[in-house]
Amino acid sequence: MKIFIVDDHSLFREGLRFLLSTWSRVEEIYEAQNGLELLKVVENIQPDIVLMDIEMPELNGIDATLELQKLLPEVKVIALSMYANDDFYTDMIHAGAKGFLLKDSKFEDVQQAINEVYEGRNYFSPAILTSIINTISEKNSTGQQKEISKRESEVLYNICKGLSNQEISDLLNISKRTVDKHRENILLKTQSKNTAELVIFAVRNGFFKV
Repeated sequence: MKIFIVDDHSLFREGLRFLLSTWSRVEEIYEAQNGLELLKVVENIQPDIVLMDIEMPELNGIDATLELQKLLPEVKVIALSMYANDDFYTDMIHAGAKGFLLKDSKFEDVQQAINEVYEGRNYFSPAILTSIINTISEKNSTGQQKEISKRESEVLYNICKGLSNQEISDLLNISKRTVDKHRENILLKTQSKNTAELVIFAVRNGFFKV
């Protein structure tokens, strides 16, 4: 893989570059200290994965991701942040980020995130996923339904809030078997494989206010 690290802290970039250089899956590693530097060279490099800091001078990670998706929509972005309660996560989701990592993650988590995103899936650091789930405040009736029924939307909302199928069953006064079926249908309709991907789908399509 070709990996591009975009972060304004040189010590962080150098440390991450060193760790990535020890991984046999990584062939080439590039660096930039902000979004502008990335966009100037990215078309020539054609990276597979961009590890993108959110808060940077010159051009931040959100705007850089938006521009990158216009230039090279096939490039996959993993957002980096210092804080699990960052307000920018939903903006990064809308910008097109596929993964989210805390900067203090173990290198094994970085490898897992890169593998998941490279294979076409989404990845959240557990703390970040919990933070986003906790900020889902209410269902948004203006969301793009995409063939999701009203009942499925209710089930989706509660899945993304972190409730188990049994808890959803008790809350909605329907059988757990019915919830199981709704969950199966939602995963199929949204082409999601796990809760992280359901959260991204729900946020991108305006099902919830976050």
